[in-house]
Amino acid sequence: MTESAQSGLGVEGSPLSLDTAAARNLATTTKSAPQMQGISSRWLLRMLPWVQASGGVYRVNRRLSYAVGDGRVSFSSTGSEVRVVPPELCELPLLRGFADEGTLNALAGHFVQQEFDAGDVIVEVGRPADQVFLIAHGKVGRVGVGKYGDETALGVLADGDYFGDRALAGSQETWDFTAKAQTKCIVLTLSRERFDELAEQSEELRDHLAALRDQERPAQNKHGEAAISLASGHAGEPVLPGTFVDYELSPREYELSVAQTVLRVHTRVADLYNQPMNQVEQQLRLTIEALRERQENELVNNREFGLLHNADLKQRIYPRSGPPTPDDMDELLSRRRKTRFFLAHPKAIAAFGRECSRRGVYPQSVEVEGHAVSSWRGVPIFPCDKIPIGDDRTTSIIAMRTGVDDQGVIGLHQTGIPNEVQPSLSVRFMGINDQAVLSYLVSAYYSAAVLVPDALGILENVEISR
Repeated sequence: MTESAQSGLGVEGSPLSLDTAAARNLATTTKSAPQMQGISSRWLLRMLPWVQASGGVYRVNRRLSYAVGDGRVSFSSTGSEVRVVPPELCELPLLRGFADEGTLNALAGHFVQQEFDAGDVIVEVGRPADQVFLIAHGKVGRVGVGKYGDETALGVLADGDYFGDRALAGSQETWDFTAKAQTKCIVLTLSRERFDELAEQSEELRDHLAALRDQERPAQNKHGEAAISLASGHAGEPVLPGTFVDYELSPREYELSVAQTVLRVHTRVADLYNQPMNQVEQQLRLTIEALRERQENELVNNREFGLLHNADLKQRIYPRSGPPTPDDMDELLSRRRKTRFFLAHPKAIAAFGRECSRRGVYPQSVEVEGHAVSSWRGVPIFPCDKIPIGDDRTTSIIAMRTGVDDQGVIGLHQTGIPNEVQPSLSVRFMGINDQAVLSYLVSAYYSAAVLVPDALGILENVEISR
C-alpha cells in the first residue's frame, strides 16, 4: 500500500471520503440547554417557610415592648479628627427623647478623642467610673471577675457601641469590668464632671434629667416586654393579681417587594429557531433564574426587610479574635432556641473550617435534601454568596429560627396571581411592537418578616483572610 493510500488521499491529494466539517452541515449536533454561571444553590429561598401574604401586606403583632435606648451611635470624621453626630447622643438611655439641639451640640463638642493600641487597658475593674465611652472605631473586649477570682469574658463591643453611660447619672461608683482594646481603637469620652457642668448651664437638660428620675418605670420582663402579673406558691386565700396582655399600638407591616424585568424576543427567532429547543422558553428560564438570584440578594441585603438590616441590636455579636471560631458560633447559637440553620458566605465557612482544624475540632456534616452540608452542633451551615464581603475582608454569619409556629423568620409571598408560572412569580405577555419584538413582563413578589427579635442573630465583622 502506498503512502498516499494509507493517509486516505488520492494520488493527487484529493480526499477519498466526506470531510467531517462538511458532514456537520447535514447532521443535527447534540447540544446542551443554555447554561448560566450566575445560578447558585439559593439555600435561603429553599429553607425559608413561605407564608401567604394576602393583600400584599403582612402585619406582625407583638406584645408591647419598651424602648430602652440601646442603639448605636454614629460619628463623622474630618481627617484624623472624629466627632459624634449630636442627635445620635439620644441613643444613650440617659438622653432618650431629649430634643434640644443646642445642648446636644454642646455635649458633642466636649467629647475628647482618645486612641488605644491593641492590648491597652481602657478601663480597669474597681477604678472610679466617671466617664462615658463611645467607640468610634475598633473592637473592645470586656472582661469581668468570676466568683473565684478568675477572668470571665463578658462580650465584645465595636463601632457605634458605648459603655459607662450610667456613670453620667452618678449611679455607678466603680467599674465592674475591665475593658481592653483588641484592635487599634478610637474612642470618644465625656467625664461626669463636664456633663454636670453642661447640665447646670442648660435648663432643658436639667428638666429632662429630673423628669427621668421621677418617671415611674413600667413593669417589664427580661425581654423588655410589658409584664404579665402572676402569683404562684401562695397559701390560703390571697387576692390574685388581675392582668392583661398589652400589645403594640403600631405593629410593623411588611409589604411585598417586587423584582421585575421585560424580556424581549424577536418574532423571527421565536418562529424560525425553535427546534430542538423553544427559544422563548429558554429565555424565560434564564430570566427567572436571574430574578430568583435577585430575590435572595434582596432578602439578605435590602435595607427595609433584608436580614442583615433587620436583626435586633441585642442579637448582633462580634468575634472574640477576628476569624469565626467555635466559641463565636456557640455564642451565636446560644442566643436563641431551636436555631434551624446558619447562613454564611463560602469564604466564611472556609475560615471557620480553618479555625476548627487549628483547634483539632472536626464538625460533622448533616444531610439536607440529599446534600451533605457542613454543620456546627448539628445545625447546618448553608453557603450564601449574597452576604457581602467588605473592603476590609470582613463579612457576617447569620443564624435564624424559622416558621410561624416557632415565632421565627418567615418568607412572604402571594400565590395565585394572574399568569403565575411559579409561586408568586408571573410571566405576562405585553404584546408585539412595530419592530416585531415580543415583550414579556416577568415579576417576582416577595419579602421576609422577623416575628420575634431573638429569631435572627448575626455574627458581625468576621475576618476571613487570616
